[in-house]
Amino acid sequence: MAPQRNAGAGAEAELPEYAGHYRLESCLGSGGMGVVHLARSTSGMKLAVKVIHAEFARDREFRGRFRQEIAAARRVSGAFTASVVDADPDAERPWMATLFIPGPTLSDHVKRNGAMSPEQLRRLMAGLAEALRDIHRVGVVHRDLKPSNVLLAEDGPKVIDFGISRPKDSELRTETGKLIGTPPFMAPEQFRRPREVGPAADIFALGSVMVHAATGRGPFDSDSPYVVAYQVVHDEPDLTGVPENLAPLILRCLAKEPEDRPTPDELMRELRSVAASYDTQAFIPAQRTSDESRSLGLLPDGKPEARRSRRVKGRWVALAAAALALVVGGAFTAVRLAGDGDPAPTGDDVRKTAAMFSPWEAESVSGTATVPQCSYGAGKLLCAQSGTVFALDPFDGRLLWRQTVPGARIGPPVLAGGLVQPWLDLSRGLKALDPATGKPRWQQDMPPYSGLAYAGGSLLLTGVDGTITGVDGASGDRLWSHRITGHQLPSFVSYAGDPLAYAATRSDDGTATRVTAMDPGTGEVRWDARLKGALKPIGSADGSVYFVSLGSVYEDATSVVRYTPATKASRRVALPVPVEQAEGTVRKNVVYLLGTGGSLVAVDMDARRQRWSSETAVTRGSTPVADDRHVYFTALDGRLLAVDAQGGELVGQTSPRLGSSADRIAAGLPDPVMVGHRIYAGAPDGSVFAVDARNPARW
Repeated sequence: MAPQRNAGAGAEAELPEYAGHYRLESCLGSGGMGVVHLARSTSGMKLAVKVIHAEFARDREFRGRFRQEIAAARRVSGAFTASVVDADPDAERPWMATLFIPGPTLSDHVKRNGAMSPEQLRRLMAGLAEALRDIHRVGVVHRDLKPSNVLLAEDGPKVIDFGISRPKDSELRTETGKLIGTPPFMAPEQFRRPREVGPAADIFALGSVMVHAATGRGPFDSDSPYVVAYQVVHDEPDLTGVPENLAPLILRCLAKEPEDRPTPDELMRELRSVAASYDTQAFIPAQRTSDESRSLGLLPDGKPEARRSRRVKGRWVALAAAALALVVGGAFTAVRLAGDGDPAPTGDDVRKTAAMFSPWEAESVSGTATVPQCSYGAGKLLCAQSGTVFALDPFDGRLLWRQTVPGARIGPPVLAGGLVQPWLDLSRGLKALDPATGKPRWQQDMPPYSGLAYAGGSLLLTGVDGTITGVDGASGDRLWSHRITGHQLPSFVSYAGDPLAYAATRSDDGTATRVTAMDPGTGEVRWDARLKGALKPIGSADGSVYFVSLGSVYEDATSVVRYTPATKASRRVALPVPVEQAEGTVRKNVVYLLGTGGSLVAVDMDARRQRWSSETAVTRGSTPVADDRHVYFTALDGRLLAVDAQGGELVGQTSPRLGSSADRIAAGLPDPVMVGHRIYAGAPDGSVFAVDARNPARW
């Protein structure tokens, strides 16, 4: 009997009785492109036959895609896929017949039975890795691996539906601008660079499938496919509930950059070691008791207290065990700071050396859970917190002195003119403190000013009319006062080791930036330049000043610019992917940029290229600092992180320090303070802590 023909809008209700020589017995499932039927051959062999919807059968492009699907499925027919038996892409209703594989799809299994056990997950991941190895070996990229395209057979998982796969030697291309795939299981490059999708996209999808199998949801979840697409490209995956011995491997699969993901062979090697770990590894609970949650800075539902967002929440799966180890193991020595009446250490104290240094943690000086902001000067760690300015011994964290300074703003004190200069509300005037005792050395009432900056030994005050006044940091005396050409209301920045202060003002249309370098002691303009683009200064080194060029209203960095005033030479290096609201630092002609969402990139200005890119899974980070080995920055939850400066790999991080007010987001993130081999940082619980920079893996 010939297949019944379809006519009219209700044609799909009249299912064909045959496809070729194969009798269609029942519907196994229906998708956007066609219906899959259980069928039998003349000999009685069970088959799964996919019959294309009539509306797509009339689409020439779709027929071409279906021919490609048949070719791809035939290429990969083997132990891990459903072998193709027959097909007819030229039929009025194109069809393809494969061997019937008894067993539910992974999607159906999870719906009916819930999350898989850890051992089931390991076997599933190993089977899918083997399947992808065989698929990629014949030059095919699946591009739509998802739970409904994984069959759970008795002998292991089978990958089906190569409807949007693409052999590497195929010339077929999709329409310009058309995204093809299933957003929750698509890789970032499928949204950003769809024509460059390779085998690594299937590895990303494998990671997403594994999260679904372990939790019943994907690592990126939203009712809107557009929101999911944004999350896939920018956000940290949510791995809450994934077994901790699989979480790091799955996290590698979900790396934003294709080159950072493991190959199928690497996955199988890693999984062999995981197989022996189930007797000792625990399953990370989806929910903790109230006491346990608070000890980790989590809400009762298991989410971090800093911010109920996907980026913050997901990192706990990979980091909770490390955080517990640090908290329980006592990696830091707690230091109770002295009160108002406690004497400061005297010169008779035992002298400290670098060899005697060990990590320490000091409790909140002000007694509040606000983030301390610190700097280093006069051999002390100088900090400000909630209207209190204080100094700590950098070797052991002891309180040396404390001074209440009303009007102290967010920002670390600065040593200028040999005195401690707090960041103040200018309506309360200026005050300088003795670095040895914390006692006031001078105090000045000031007329209205709109801005304050420190550079060299001077304070730079910007008046409401744009007049700049230089004040001597040692005495509080006014040194000079005048306007600067080309800047209506300038804001100055300065950098360690650089005697100049810089003002950068963008043109109204954002096409150019006027940059002026000034001697803060005399007010003399040393050089002035008009540079292309909307630029933000981020650092200086070896006679050059570095900027990021901002390419949108959201001020995403699109390139890095180096300007050398001695030669008036300007070098611009474009970023392959913009970095959101980037903060940066410079180390030996390499610029490190950290963006909102955790993107960290290294740009080699001499080589004119981006050296590496890394996703750090930090919702928002501080301005990074760097030495020859590592890049350091702090996160909203109080962690200090270290990334390898050569390759971008995360090499160490401290435990979170959220505190009792962890439901509040810090107004300002403290930059790490680097002194020799020591790194200092403040945290949201009000503490200040110190670690050894030489071995971040032990933090």
